[in-house]
Amino acid sequence: MAGWGAAEYEETSREITAAAMPVTFAGTVGLFMPAAAPASATAVLFLSPWGFEEMCTRKFWRILAEDFAKAGIASLRFDYAGTGDALDIADPGEGLTPWEDTALAAAAMLRCLSGCERLVLVSQGLGSAVALQVAERLRPVDGIALLAPTISGRAYLRELTVWSKMIDEGMGLADGQYQTDGIAIASLRMPDGIAAAVRKLNLMALADVGAPNCLVLTRPGRPGDADFAAHLRTLGPHVEHAIYEGYDALVSNPTVAAMPLETGHGILQWLQSIAAKPATASRKILRAPRADALEGDDFSETPLRFGQGDRLFGILCEPIGARKGATALLLTTAYDRHAGWGRMSVSMARSLARDGIASLRFDTANVADSPPRPDAPDQVLYSRDQHLDVGAALDLLESRKLLPAFAVGRCSGGYLAFQTALHDDRCHGLITVNPYAFVWDEALSVDEALRFVPRSLETYGQKFLQLETLKRLYDGQIDARSAARNIVTALARRAVRLGRPLLGTLPFFAGEHEIVMNGFRALSKRNVDQTLIYSAHDIGLDHFREHFGEDGTGLAAIPGTRLVIIPDADHNLTPPHAREAYLREVREMGLRLGGR
Repeated sequence: MAGWGAAEYEETSREITAAAMPVTFAGTVGLFMPAAAPASATAVLFLSPWGFEEMCTRKFWRILAEDFAKAGIASLRFDYAGTGDALDIADPGEGLTPWEDTALAAAAMLRCLSGCERLVLVSQGLGSAVALQVAERLRPVDGIALLAPTISGRAYLRELTVWSKMIDEGMGLADGQYQTDGIAIASLRMPDGIAAAVRKLNLMALADVGAPNCLVLTRPGRPGDADFAAHLRTLGPHVEHAIYEGYDALVSNPTVAAMPLETGHGILQWLQSIAAKPATASRKILRAPRADALEGDDFSETPLRFGQGDRLFGILCEPIGARKGATALLLTTAYDRHAGWGRMSVSMARSLARDGIASLRFDTANVADSPPRPDAPDQVLYSRDQHLDVGAALDLLESRKLLPAFAVGRCSGGYLAFQTALHDDRCHGLITVNPYAFVWDEALSVDEALRFVPRSLETYGQKFLQLETLKRLYDGQIDARSAARNIVTALARRAVRLGRPLLGTLPFFAGEHEIVMNGFRALSKRNVDQTLIYSAHDIGLDHFREHFGEDGTGLAAIPGTRLVIIPDADHNLTPPHAREAYLREVREMGLRLGGR
């Protein structure tokens, strides 16, 4: 399978695509995608990677599931115990058992929903180890796709440590803010028992596969991975091996991840070649998809679809007891899934429920588990109409008598919260965290801005004084041209700010400023509760100061607006004290607005 051709994904219909059907089982959430007729007698169970890699592949999994469905193959994807939207587990115990148990329960659910006895397992990263562990217990399994499999647990954990450090440095964390306790990446910590089991993993010692067919996609530039494919052939199955084209671009960053659509087409071809033909007899579908609420000690969470044609997916979190406050709309940041960076939205939603505050966290269109709108651009961030997705969420809350509501978002989600409040008067409050901007100049490239996000001048100054930065600059590990361009841009913006008292009346300087100020004035006139939260040296403060002055005194002219500066925090609010401050502001606004 070295060459799959140049086939590319093409949208075959301009109709609205519904999100997958949510189901709940074994304390977790699954997404079932039924097959189009004629349906195959084989269904696909997805086994995800872990941590940051899972965040990056979330959208790709959804695209694959949609393509499989069009080809007549049903599928189910799910969160392992203690990850994503699943309930936390107090004692994860030893080994991969909690994840294996979830996978076994997911397979049983998939068979009930699809009526298919035969399965194909599609896995990536650590999910490949889970797939190989459970395949024997899931027979009949017609095939296992092993995408960038974790072959050596020790090597994987070493790579994870390096990967984690790169992410932390990219966020501008100080040395003392790195998470050094256990195995962690992107604010996600692997349970110690699972980490101990991963450390012992060695797929080169595998003695049985549990399936007659295997597809192995190895990472580019890692020739040693091919040895694993060769080892599988000695165990008996028919093995097809190819390079995982687009892997590095997929897992580099969920914000700028490029979907490996050609690779996805190859996976579909392989799947079709081994899937059982359409069933001639009626399949025994034992239950219809439904999502019962998952209940914790103080909260109840219901996965649901909403919007026109059920195009959006989200999780409604409600208190077990009486509601006391307004409902929080927890908006996604960039292309992060609705669980949030480091499961921040999950933990926030459940904490709010303990205080009687309901919340809805969801994926906007073309983010993670929500399909794109047929009339929208591929790049949805900072798009003109993304607030329509939040409007659909408000429709849902209104139908369930969960208003009043307020919007909460970080970075691009903060921009979206501001735009939502401007466009929909059902939004009674907004909390923006480190927004890069309040309005977007459509002449600017969103893709370029996301790929080369600037930092504040203070951050550049601190980094330049560090010996490690100078070494990386000398070794060519830093894009000096982009850094220089961002510094020049920051200096120019600062010059504009300082010159505004003298030049602010000129049209060149007045345009964006007046749009932003008019927006804040309009919200204040409507008595919209507004809280602006910034990390102390976030680049978003440069934009804030352009409109409200170096010390923020301009906010005094906007009644009902509150400014909060969090010291010693990065853009993603990684340190615990930053997350606590964030949660406190959301909780207080929810309780304030609950009396309206």
